[in-house]
Amino acid sequence: MMLKIGITGQSGFIGTHLFNTINLYPDRFNLVSFEDDFFKSAEKLKRFVQSCDVIVHLAAMNRHNDPKVIYETNLALVKKLIHACEETDSAPHIVFSSSIQEERDNLYGRSKKEGRLLLEKWAMENDAQFTGLVIPNVFGPFGNPYYNSVVATFCHQLTHNEQPKIEVDGEMKLIYVGELVKEIIEHIEAMHNDTQTGAIADTVILPHTASLKVSELLEKLQVYKKDYYGSGIIPDLGDSFERNLFNTFLCYADHSTLFPFHLKLNTDDRGSFVEILKSKSRGQFSFSTTKPGITRGNHFHTRKAERFAVIKGKARIELRRIGTDKKIAFALDGESPSFVDMPVWYTHNITNTGDEDLYTLFWINEFYDPGDSDTFFEEV
Repeated sequence: MMLKIGITGQSGFIGTHLFNTINLYPDRFNLVSFEDDFFKSAEKLKRFVQSCDVIVHLAAMNRHNDPKVIYETNLALVKKLIHACEETDSAPHIVFSSSIQEERDNLYGRSKKEGRLLLEKWAMENDAQFTGLVIPNVFGPFGNPYYNSVVATFCHQLTHNEQPKIEVDGEMKLIYVGELVKEIIEHIEAMHNDTQTGAIADTVILPHTASLKVSELLEKLQVYKKDYYGSGIIPDLGDSFERNLFNTFLCYADHSTLFPFHLKLNTDDRGSFVEILKSKSRGQFSFSTTKPGITRGNHFHTRKAERFAVIKGKARIELRRIGTDKKIAFALDGESPSFVDMPVWYTHNITNTGDEDLYTLFWINEFYDPGDSDTFFEEV
């Protein structure tokens, strides 16, 4: 059965990500459109709940100068949703986004906990299904600075030359918005694949996927700014949190001023050479042109393995293991793009054997540190 899903707060931070992700699976889900003014119209809200098999209730107020307004607004939204369901005898599966702030002594946390308990009570009394998700702090692309998370605030400030300020250097439990969306979809499908009938009210405490202090977060983002804005260097993305954080950071960049990022073009009698990308976890990527008859290389590395890929022109690549006399030679042609890898402790070179410029892509498996070179020259 194709599930009809509606999302209150569809235009918000989490709602936008959930809406866009669900839209990727038109064979599994049918999205019921929601607009913020539905909560101002009893008739519109009734039509909405009647149209849904599942309602993900994300609409809420996170910040206001008066915490009492937050509390009253969030509870009012829950009560309106329940009233619309009762008035239309509708019993959609409601998925409610609560917060780890439930247990804190603040009115936002109280509004979330009391809202969850009201929906749980409604489900038990109306033979409906309810899932309350207690969610860690959420971060990700397109969060609103000064509203959704400190991650959004710091990313915006650093990419707009503003000075971030740490108010409280507390420990943060975080979940990436893409991870949260995956959890929501999995809980929806699990509930509707279950053959159990009748009232079901379940509260799930979602685990955080990263934990760090505010000062540690700021330090990471400051390194991103220094390396990426200054030299186009990509950080170590081997860890999923680092990858998600860097992707979030990139979304706040002012593309109109940052790009195109001009590369340094090095030219000499042999041709040209350009460093395309430096990555602290994926090595370094470069591009060169080489004039006919010219040989590049005749050196070896003790730590860095390389890959030479010929994409245009003709070339001969030669290798020799240090301490031996045996040479290995390869003929490459850009008409059939191909590559050869250079292991450590193998001296190597590449020669343009054709009549036109040779185009070669290079990858080296270690981030280049000019103060710690391991390049040693010896002819093949």
